[in-house]
Amino acid sequence: MSDAPERWSQASVHPDMWADPDDDPRESDGAGPEGELATLQDYLRNYRLTLRMKCEGLSPEQLACRSVPPSTMSLLGLVRHLAEVERDWRGWFQPGGPEPKLYGARDADFDGAVADQALVDGAFADLAREQAATDAALAAYPDLGARVVQDGSSVRELWVHRIEEYARHCGHADLLRECVDGRVGQ
Repeated sequence: MSDAPERWSQASVHPDMWADPDDDPRESDGAGPEGELATLQDYLRNYRLTLRMKCEGLSPEQLACRSVPPSTMSLLGLVRHLAEVERDWRGWFQPGGPEPKLYGARDADFDGAVADQALVDGAFADLAREQAATDAALAAYPDLGARVVQDGSSVRELWVHRIEEYARHCGHADLLRECVDGRVGQ
């Protein structure tokens, strides 16, 4: 006997997937975006949407659940962490250096992720605000080869690093969500 929830999916065409292709907002008909920047933006948009999809339909208690022990990660903690990361990245290339932390000391993004609806709403608002601010700051640099970081990193590297961060954490979100309620990843 196990406390693990039974695996499930709302998909019917491909029941091992998160959503059927016709219902997946990340899928589109036709050719992909034109150009490198548009491709990077599309990948980032899809990973951001994946994270939101992994959190949909869960209560504050489920979002705050640290469902993969001994890890301190929770879906809510990931949302808070990615808001913090978006803010931190702007400090890499904007004058004035890093802005103050949103949630306090190291790991407070995870440690403070508790089951409270106001905290959940605030975390998603923080994430949307920080994403928009970083997107706007990077929009000032249309040349992906421009070297904008003190260590010589390019705008391209910032875009790719953001995609990598979301992709890695969406993998974590797959496991966390499946352990919370059995919903499988895709």
